Amino acid sequence: MSPPVPELSDDEFFYGHKACAGCGGSLAVRIALKVLGERAVAVLPAGCMSAVGFNFPQLCFANNAIISTFAGTASMMTGIEAGLRARGITDFKVVGFAGDGGTADIGIQALSGAIDRGDDVIYICYDNEAYMNTGTQKSSLTPFGARTTTTPFKGNVRDKKDMFEIAAAHGIPYAATASVGYLNDYMRKVAKAAEIKGTKYIHVIAPCPTGWGAGSDETIELAKEAVDCGLWPLAEYENGEFTLSMRAKDPSLLDGHIRRQGRFRHLTSEDMEHIRELRDRRWDRIERKWNTDQRRRTQ
Repeated sequence: MSPPVPELSDDEFFYGHKACAGCGGSLAVRIALKVLGERAVAVLPAGCMSAVGFNFPQLCFANNAIISTFAGTASMMTGIEAGLRARGITDFKVVGFAGDGGTADIGIQALSGAIDRGDDVIYICYDNEAYMNTGTQKSSLTPFGARTTTTPFKGNVRDKKDMFEIAAAHGIPYAATASVGYLNDYMRKVAKAAEIKGTKYIHVIAPCPTGWGAGSDETIELAKEAVDCGLWPLAEYENGEFTLSMRAKDPSLLDGHIRRQGRFRHLTSEDMEHIRELRDRRWDRIERKWNTDQRRRTQ
């Protein structure tokens, strides 16, 4: 049975920020904090969410929140968790919010160390697939073909790193993928992570209209389409087992999903075929190696 969708408080813990219209990352932070509540302590490295949330003299967090070094999200979470526990404080959750660059590139060593130590923290990567805060530079989570300011004219020539499976390969107690287009699934996973001891990792796809070249009113639809066309599988890893949360609803949506984004409009038919092949190979592996029993679906 799927866990129930947590009932959200009317209280807001992330508000008044200066994120761009349609920002998927700000939605991921807002919803996670509403699930975790006022006793959550948030750690945010240099990136979009710290840039829009800490504007002196205005602080956009109602709970305790701090900016970490770019590389040190997970290590600062370690220190906060250990310090509060040493003071005898137990009713808290330490949660980190870092972008794709701050997670898969600059912060991966600290995250790996936290998992290895078994620190009781929740690490959430809001993945908008480039360094958006500084003008859309490529990260290792930028997908094949996407154009950024630091890629060739033809777009990124490498495939996207799989941080979900990298976290799982550590033997982490819990890891999951999510999408701001499917908030019930995301909320369930955040609530579940809060009940598990040890390091938890949630990787949520969070479209950036500015960097993706899309309308500010298309964020939720794009985030849903990424799941529905099979580019972004929703899944969990727990007790050494991968479990699929939702199957791709309509793989034929892929071409329209890609073509509506400005960062992909230069792609050739050969590029599109490569993207389809990447997706299909991943799903072949999922069907062979993951638990895809539909009775365990979360949607």
